[in-house]
Amino acid sequence: MIHILVVEDEKPISNLIRMSLTKAGYSCMCAFDGEEALDIIRDNYFDLILLDVMIPKIDGFSLMQYIRPMKIPVIFLTAKNMVEDKVRGLELGAEDYLPKPFEIIELLARVNVVLRRYNKTDTEINIAGLTIDTKAMIVYKDGYQIALTPKEYELLLLFVRNPGIAMYRETIYERVWNEPFPYGSKTVDLHVQRLRKKLGWEEVIHAVPKVGYRLEA
Repeated sequence: MIHILVVEDEKPISNLIRMSLTKAGYSCMCAFDGEEALDIIRDNYFDLILLDVMIPKIDGFSLMQYIRPMKIPVIFLTAKNMVEDKVRGLELGAEDYLPKPFEIIELLARVNVVLRRYNKTDTEINIAGLTIDTKAMIVYKDGYQIALTPKEYELLLLFVRNPGIAMYRETIYERVWNEPFPYGSKTVDLHVQRLRKKLGWEEVIHAVPKVGYRLEA
């Protein structure tokens, strides 16, 4: 399992991130100031750290000096949106820099990108009766392989990596097709219908009125 440390002093934000990461299948710990984070990092192994810059006792930039020799990838989370701060964070060795406020789906996407960059993603995902071999890009149900098109497979991964999150059709299209959503397009709906039928997930992927779809597993 992937282990992630969230260093964020605002508890509502920390709790939201923790719950979202846990739903996505990650193991998550939280620290609320720099000194607590340092103690936790010394005693535990992490695959990724989400680090707020403006935290008490030891700020994020200073804490990064301790983390860098450990070769743990870091994504900075901060309300500071100055170019100078972004440059400083990246020069200190951070993999990414996400300004607040942000959407959880964007955070999870960036987490996935960084973990893939470090080859730290889970190679097998088990959810709602499915086994997904992410290395071979093969999906099994009850021991039998399910034939999915490349777009159906990418759509499935988007859902299982964002469980419980209502995603707009526009967001789904842009994440899977990597281009702007064509106004009035039914592409997402048609692909979701085919995917639900192939997986037997009619009661797992729910339509959200006036929004899009949400996976409930």
